[in-house]
Amino acid sequence: MAEKKTIRVLLVEDNADFAKLVSLFLARFEDAHFSVTWKSNATEALAEVERDSLYDVILMDYFLPGLNGLEATKTLREKNIPIPVVFLTVNKDMHLAVEVMKLGVEDYLIKEEISTPILPKTILSVVEKRRLEMEVAELEIRQKRLEAMQELIVGITNELASPLGEMHQHLDEFLRMNNNPKVVRYLNIIKENIDRISNKMEKLRNLREDKTVQYIKNIKMIDLS
Repeated sequence: MAEKKTIRVLLVEDNADFAKLVSLFLARFEDAHFSVTWKSNATEALAEVERDSLYDVILMDYFLPGLNGLEATKTLREKNIPIPVVFLTVNKDMHLAVEVMKLGVEDYLIKEEISTPILPKTILSVVEKRRLEMEVAELEIRQKRLEAMQELIVGITNELASPLGEMHQHLDEFLRMNNNPKVVRYLNIIKENIDRISNKMEKLRNLREDKTVQYIKNIKMIDLS
């Protein structure tokens, strides 16, 4: 049986009893494990995500002491903290719904729904959506990086093709002219290295995937295997 992934939830809610209910109902959900951290106001919540940005989702109450939920979400966006936000309110307010959606809030739930599977399923849906968005973004970055690499590689290989070809030609001539075994052995070593460089250059020209492997410490190198 596969181990359930832990979904880290930051709950921003000034009502302690309601916060306990959220934790209780999420704990009852069998298809996922939720780890809930509760903060009673936006100021503490903002400090928490700046300290620990690895939360999967933020459940944000609208009515909070000090900064309200909208103001807190605006601050999150201004600080480029990308954790998805789900709003919790006591009733459906279309004006508020429009405002929160303008901020890129992932969803909008009324508090009555916390006792139903809607809340955990909404959280899981939001987390999965964010995961897919991050995968797409990473693919786009890798594609742009590959295109830049290919442009650079074409220029380098074009500049090296001629001297490598001339070196290969001269080595063939030297090999035909020399019978000294020691000289022939060294010339063959040089030729093998030139062939190896030419082979790597050809693989670079045909590179179709931004694939890197760990080299040493924080340095990575292109995998041409």
